[in-house]
Amino acid sequence: MKTLNTTKETLMQDAQNQMQGFIDQEQLSQREKLALTCRILFDKGHDSGLAGQITSRTDAKNTFLTQQFGLGFDEVSANNLIEVDQDLEPLNGEGMANPANRFHTWIYNEHPQVNCIIHTHPTHIAALSMLEVPLTISQMDTCGLYNDCSFVANWPGVPVGNEEGMLISKALGDNRAVFLAHHGQLVIGKTIEEACNLAILIERAAKLQLLAMAAGEIKPLPHDLAQEAHDWLSTDKRNKINFAYYARQALKTHKDCI
Repeated sequence: MKTLNTTKETLMQDAQNQMQGFIDQEQLSQREKLALTCRILFDKGHDSGLAGQITSRTDAKNTFLTQQFGLGFDEVSANNLIEVDQDLEPLNGEGMANPANRFHTWIYNEHPQVNCIIHTHPTHIAALSMLEVPLTISQMDTCGLYNDCSFVANWPGVPVGNEEGMLISKALGDNRAVFLAHHGQLVIGKTIEEACNLAILIERAAKLQLLAMAAGEIKPLPHDLAQEAHDWLSTDKRNKINFAYYARQALKTHKDCI
């Protein structure tokens, strides 16, 4: 057995190298990825009527793709996404964006590395938000959010003004997620795949936290090991591999979205 005495660090690096060399990615357009993300999140419990927005920065300056207001996540397709400017005006003059998209423009302006934003109110996130407690990461599978999720304790009301944009953009800081008391969640990604994975992860983390709080006291993870797990789970290749799996799941029942 050649690897019997190989260090953990070397084995981890070898695995990352194998992912780069042996696992190919499906070629999807930006519109197809965004539409699939809507369907994936619908299937994963992120549906709450017309609440929630998913956006992706386009190649054109200061514009982004988003779903039309009035369509649920399960109705979004690559063809009915709209491109809007920073004032939420559709570039082709058709349809309208969710008015709450305004705070996305603040994040795009203040965080130039962000290319996708997902804001939703899934059941377990919404339930946990009612307790006004931060998200707790204390289980291996959810370590992608360890030390990577901000907390906004004060609800600013209806999210259509610039005030929420300033609040959330500032709270985000260098993190990839924000947990919003009495509201929901927001995650960002350098890619659509990254943001989609984080949105699925944050709802799972909230569900586990509620279950654990009902049973007893949550114990913290060792910092160094949790940070190691965070970095292991957060590579671009792993995000794309995970997304490809979720996309295959969604396409079994949502073939009309691309």
